[in-house]
Amino acid sequence: MQSVAAEMNLSETAFVAPRTDGFELRWFTPVAEVDLCGHATLASAHLLWETGRLAEADTARFHTRSGLLTAVRVDDWIELDFPATPAESIEPPPGLSDLLGSVPKFVGRSRFDLLLELTDAEELRDLNPDFVGLSSLPVRGLIVTAKSDVPEYAFLSRFFAPAAGINEDPVTGSAHCALAPFWAERLGKTEMTAYQCSPRGGVVKVKLAGDRVLLRGKAVTVLRGELV
Repeated sequence: MQSVAAEMNLSETAFVAPRTDGFELRWFTPVAEVDLCGHATLASAHLLWETGRLAEADTARFHTRSGLLTAVRVDDWIELDFPATPAESIEPPPGLSDLLGSVPKFVGRSRFDLLLELTDAEELRDLNPDFVGLSSLPVRGLIVTAKSDVPEYAFLSRFFAPAAGINEDPVTGSAHCALAPFWAERLGKTEMTAYQCSPRGGVVKVKLAGDRVLLRGKAVTVLRGELV
């Protein structure tokens, strides 16, 4: 699986295997297996429904390194039920601001990542961090966020994970498991629409439900192929 993921050279490649009570699901970046991934889970559920392996009304049940994850169809969205991974405030690692190219107003640590809040959305869009330097930090990646400056979104984010072979992920569902509780506390909302402002970009709808986060996104099949 790791060799196939390296050949695909995408942020994450998902591998699905049937079980009597659902499906086993594993995720790999080009260089490592990861414990939680949102968009590859969303894509896996989409494929199971599209190919008829699951009926459209059925819940997709995935057994993963982060426990049981489920996906359901809600109109033309797919809703994932994931564990919340709230960030605790920490002292910034030495040299972080120089590597990031910005001085964050908040630095926290979630189960997987550093979570950094910037004061300005435009500063977030303009970030050009030192990926080689960031790859030395002992975390999966860096979630960088700011309050949105456009009314249709509550907050914006970007995600950098050079240590996992991904300089910047286009859209990161698992990062929103930390972002949802972070912004729910600051904005006084449990349901929000967010935008990840990578060069490709994408919309994620989030709902904080206790120690879980419901994530909504969309999927479309763009390629079918055969490994030989």
